[in-house]
Amino acid sequence: VSRRRAATRSLLRWGVLAGPFYLAVGLAQALLREGFSFARHPLSVLANGSFGWIQTANFVLTGLMVLAAAVGFRRVLGRRAAAWLLGGFGVAMIAGAIFPADPVDGFPPGTPRGFPTSISTTGLLHFVSGALAFTLLGLSGFAAAWTMHRRRVASLALLSLFSGLSVFFGFFGGLFLPVGIAGIWFAVVVGWAWLAVLSRHLERQA
Repeated sequence: VSRRRAATRSLLRWGVLAGPFYLAVGLAQALLREGFSFARHPLSVLANGSFGWIQTANFVLTGLMVLAAAVGFRRVLGRRAAAWLLGGFGVAMIAGAIFPADPVDGFPPGTPRGFPTSISTTGLLHFVSGALAFTLLGLSGFAAAWTMHRRRVASLALLSLFSGLSVFFGFFGGLFLPVGIAGIWFAVVVGWAWLAVLSRHLERQA
């Protein structure tokens, strides 16, 4: 039993690490690579150019961390939707690595400014993977909110509900409302923060 508990805690620690790792690697590239603008570009476009392999690896490694955390969720929570949805989010991240985003709006240098009038097959599949990833992340927040409510952990129930709403508003609002790329950044940061906090809580419960 003690070995299983130790293994479960190790799995959940990946959920604590996943977000900081993804953001640290992504932000370091964003600061160092010529042509990237926080006001115009999501981190996914960093998969283009001669150093694009770094962001591709970032997607894969972070997706694997999320999958590990999902197994930890499953062990602590049982057959709950939150664990399966979180696992789907991890798979969608890896799919986003397999199908990179198209160059866009001046990045990498030499790409025309503004949004392109066409999209490649891989670019379209990356967009679908990204939309699916954010959808699953938001739904996992809602599912966790219900589970935490059932467990009478009101603070984490509210945090999970806020995370789910923030992810949906940030991503889809960024597409359809005049919030621009800031909405996507907001969704990313809140979603990762929620995963770290909940993973840490479940690690203590394991």
